[in-house]
Amino acid sequence: MGMKAWHVVKGTKGPRDLKLAERPDPQPGAKDILVRMRAASLNYRDQVIVQNKYMNLTMERDTVPLSDGAGEVIAVGEEVTRFKVGDRVIGTFNRGWYGGSYEDDRYEQLGQPGVEGVLAEKVVLNQDDAVSVPAFLSYEEAACLPCAALTAWSALVVAGKMKAGQSVLTLGTGGVSIFALQFAKAAGCCVIATSSSYEKLQRARTLGADHTINYLTHPEWDRNVRDMTNGRGVDHIIEVGGAGTLERSYRSLATGGMIELIGFLAAAEKQPPVGLPRWGMLAKINVGSREGFEAMNRAMAANDIHPVIDRVFPFEEAIEAYEYEGAGKHFGKVVITI
Repeated sequence: MGMKAWHVVKGTKGPRDLKLAERPDPQPGAKDILVRMRAASLNYRDQVIVQNKYMNLTMERDTVPLSDGAGEVIAVGEEVTRFKVGDRVIGTFNRGWYGGSYEDDRYEQLGQPGVEGVLAEKVVLNQDDAVSVPAFLSYEEAACLPCAALTAWSALVVAGKMKAGQSVLTLGTGGVSIFALQFAKAAGCCVIATSSSYEKLQRARTLGADHTINYLTHPEWDRNVRDMTNGRGVDHIIEVGGAGTLERSYRSLATGGMIELIGFLAAAEKQPPVGLPRWGMLAKINVGSREGFEAMNRAMAANDIHPVIDRVFPFEEAIEAYEYEGAGKHFGKVVITI
C-alpha cells in the first residue's frame, strides 16, 4: 500500500516548489493512531514555512506541510485508549502540550521544518496529540480549528479572560480575526473590525461586528476606535499586524486592557513604543493546549459556531490554494480537501 503526500522540499522558495509524492503508508506505534485525512487548512505561518523563512528554522529535508487537519481513524496501536477505528479526529498544533502554561522550546508544532504535517492522505499521530471532531462540524470545518481558532480562543478567553460587555478590536479578516469576532459576539462583547476592503467589512457585519473601519481610507484608525468607544478605548486587541500596527494598537487600548500578540505574526521588528497613553497588558499567544482545544470545542458546540470558510480546493490543487491564501484576498479560512 502507498499514499500521496505533499512535500515542502529542502531549499524551498515558495508554493511553486511544493511537490506531490508517493510514499509508503505510515505505521502507527503502540500509542499512535493512523488517520485517513479528509481536509486541511492553511495559516499564514504555512506561507512563511514554504518560503523557508520560518522563525530561525530552515527546511533541511522534505517535510509534509500544514498543522491543521481532520480525518478518520483507520488503525490504532495496541496501547491506544483515547480513540477507536472510525472516530473523527483533529490533530493538535503543539505536540505534547496537554494543559497548563506554555513552556518555550519544549513543544514541536505540526508542519514546521522537520516535523511532518497533515497535507497527506494518511498521517500518524500520538493518541494524546489529537481531539475528537465536534459532532456538528464537517471535516472541512474541523480542519480550521487547531491553529487559527484555538489562537483566538486562547487570546480572548484563556489569556484575556473576556467578559460580557467588553469591547474587542480585530485587525484584518483572516482566520484568527474572524474566529475572534465569532467568539467575542458569542460572549456578549462589542466588536470593532478592520479591513482594507468594504466588501469584507460588510461580511464582518453579517457575523455580528458592531463597528467597522477601513484602515486604507482611515489610516489613523486608532482615532476611529477611540471615537467609537467614547474615548475609552477597547478591552482586547487581536494584534496580527506586528510592528506596523502595534503603536496604533497601544493608542486604541483602554486602561487595563490587553493586546493579544498573535505568535510570530506580531513579533516586533522594533521595540514597542515607550510612554504608553494607557496602562495595559501585552500577552503573546502560542496557539493553545489540548485542554484549551477541548474547552473551545465545547463552547463552539454550545453556541453553534461554524468556521467561516472562504474557499475549498481539491488535494491536487494545493499549490493554487497556497497562492490564493497568500494573496490575502480571503475572508476566513482556505481549506484543502484530501
